Amino acid sequence: MKTRILAPAAALAAAALLLTGCTDNNASADGTIKVNSTSDACEVSTTSAPGGTLNFSVTNGSDKVTEFYLLADDGLRIVGEVENVGPGLSRDLVVIAPEGNYFTACKPGMVGDGIRAAFAVTAAPAGQSVNADRAALQETAVNLYSAYVKDQTQQLVEGTTEFATAFAAGDVKKAKELYPAVRMHWERIEPVAESFGDLDPILDAREADLEKGDEFTGWHRAEKDLWAPKGYTAMTQAQRQKIADKMVANTAELNSRTQELTYTSDKLSNGAKELLDEVATGKVTGEEEAFSHTDLWDFQANVDGARIAYEDLKPLLTENDSELDQALETNFATLQGLLDQYKKGDGFVLYTELSEAQIQELSAAVDALSEPLSKLTAAVVK
Repeated sequence: MKTRILAPAAALAAAALLLTGCTDNNASADGTIKVNSTSDACEVSTTSAPGGTLNFSVTNGSDKVTEFYLLADDGLRIVGEVENVGPGLSRDLVVIAPEGNYFTACKPGMVGDGIRAAFAVTAAPAGQSVNADRAALQETAVNLYSAYVKDQTQQLVEGTTEFATAFAAGDVKKAKELYPAVRMHWERIEPVAESFGDLDPILDAREADLEKGDEFTGWHRAEKDLWAPKGYTAMTQAQRQKIADKMVANTAELNSRTQELTYTSDKLSNGAKELLDEVATGKVTGEEEAFSHTDLWDFQANVDGARIAYEDLKPLLTENDSELDQALETNFATLQGLLDQYKKGDGFVLYTELSEAQIQELSAAVDALSEPLSKLTAAVVK
C-alpha cells in the first residue's frame, strides 16, 4: 500500500483552484507535456491536450522525492502515475486518455493529497487510429489481463473469508499460515486494487502511513495482532470480529467493482512499472510487513503481476522493439532467479533472515528491471 489519502471529489475541485501552481503554456513541438514538480508547485506546460496518447515528462525540481498523477474527474481514480522521481531526475508518464476532465497532481515528499490542478482532454484529432492488426493485439492483451484480475480478486475473496474466520476465532496458527499466501492475490493486482482510493486505505494501510484520526483496519491491523510487538495489548474477540467482518465486506466490494473495469494497453504497462516501484519502496526495504516480516511473499506477488502484464503485451512489443523485449525477458529471469534462492517450503524465508548484502543484491536486480520496464508503455502504444 502506498501512502495515499484522497479527498472527496467536491473538495478536490475546490482544492485544485487553491493549490494549483500550474501554468497555461503549450506542450512542446513533439507533443510532450512538461511537468516541473517543486516543493510548493506543480508546473504543467499546458492545461489541455487532444485525446489519445499523452506523454508527460516529469522533472523533479525539489529536494524531495516526488510523484506525479493523472487522476480521473472524481479525483480518486488513478489514470496513470509515476512514482519515486528523485531530486533532479526526470521520468515519463505515457497514458492513453479519452476526451474528458481530469486532474494533474504532484506529490513532493510523497505525502498528502498533492498539488492538484484541473486538466482537460479534448477530442482526438480526426483520423487518429490504430491499425487493425495492432488493435486486435491490444484487445487480446487487455482481455487476458482482465481475466487475470477477475481470477485474482475471486481468489482474494475466498482466501480473505477463510483468513477472517480463523482470525476472528482466535486460531492464530491457521491465520498466520494464511496471511502471506492470501495477501499475494492482492499484491499481484496492487495497482488495480489501489485505484479504488476509498478501499485501499481501509484494507491495506500500514500503521506508519496513518495520519492523526485515521482508523487502523484491514490486513496490517490483523498482522499486528497476530505478530504482536512487545508491550502490545491483544484485541478482544469482538474487536477481531469487527476487523474480520470489514475485511470480508470490503474485499467483496473490491471484487464487485473489478468485474466492470476495462483496461487499455498503457494501463497494463504502467501498472507493471508501478508494481516494480512497489517492490523498490516497500518490499525490498522490509517496510510493508513490519510485524510478520513476510515481505518476500509480497515481493514475489508484485513481480508476478508485473510479468503477467508484460507477457500479455509481448506480441505488441515484439514487433516494435525486440531489443527491449529481450532486455525485459533477461531481467525478469535474473530477478526471479535471485528470489528463488530464498524459497522455503511453500513460501519464503523471513525478511529479517536476509543479510544486508542479499538485500542490496535484490534491490539492484529490481533497479535493473525497472529501467527497461519504464520504456514499455512508449513501445506498446506506438
